[in-house]
Amino acid sequence: MITADRPLDGLIPEVPIGDVFEAIVTWSKNNLGPLVDTTKTIVEALTSGLSDLLLLAPPIAMVVVFAGLGLWLRGWKFGLGVLIAMGLVSGLPYWEQTMQTLAQVLVASALALLIAVPIGVLAAENRRFSVVVRPVLDFMQTMPAFVYLIPAVSLYSIGVVPGVLATVVFCMPPGVRLTELGLRQVDKEVVEAGESFGASPAAILGRIKLPLAMPTIMAGVNQVIMLALSMVVIAGMVGAEGLGSVIKESVDRLLIGKGFTAGAAVVVLAIFLDRVTDALGSRTKVAKAKRLTSHV
Repeated sequence: MITADRPLDGLIPEVPIGDVFEAIVTWSKNNLGPLVDTTKTIVEALTSGLSDLLLLAPPIAMVVVFAGLGLWLRGWKFGLGVLIAMGLVSGLPYWEQTMQTLAQVLVASALALLIAVPIGVLAAENRRFSVVVRPVLDFMQTMPAFVYLIPAVSLYSIGVVPGVLATVVFCMPPGVRLTELGLRQVDKEVVEAGESFGASPAAILGRIKLPLAMPTIMAGVNQVIMLALSMVVIAGMVGAEGLGSVIKESVDRLLIGKGFTAGAAVVVLAIFLDRVTDALGSRTKVAKAKRLTSHV
């Protein structure tokens, strides 16, 4: 019926996007049981194993390890900063939750990159595939983060697995985009030189394009990890262990001090991961060569 308030009612049919998506999730739940169970087992094993490994040593020993990593990658100033910051985190009552969050971030980021980098390579090498995948990435990046938790919980119930898998989907797009961007920015003359020497397409990709694109790809790795950390915290809403569950409890019960303490641990973890991945990107051969040429 057409009314003054809604003049187009009855003229534009309702588009059942939600019903279609719900049907896809329901079909997956009813027909992909073995795949769901296998995925759940693998993700649980990876996250619990890495979490147990990080918690195996005393907190002070892990603080020294993190500080040593910072010293090796960025020098004594960053190493000292990591020693102080992680030392403060180890003095908080949430060291176990911090390591659980770190384990989930690392597992989710690794799985996302295992998918994102090959897709980015394929998009860079195939224009038609790039045209198809680009709107999908736009959709994935603009979808609210909380929405990813709904199908994940529907398929995997509550716990760490839906949180990690929702994180994988949420943080994947930057890895694809920056991998494609890095490969497309490679100087065509360098590629043509490789072709003139008879190098195969696979050799050109592996020995020329990927090394030259590595700084941009590492920027994508940085973005993937940062998004993974933010999503893993949100995943505390669906029962994922870690700092997210502490923050959720603080919000539910209005525990200001507890929430701020857990949030401070997240900040320290985010800064540490950001600086470490940035340092790894700056240590690639191409990045070192650019720094040397800039000083000439």
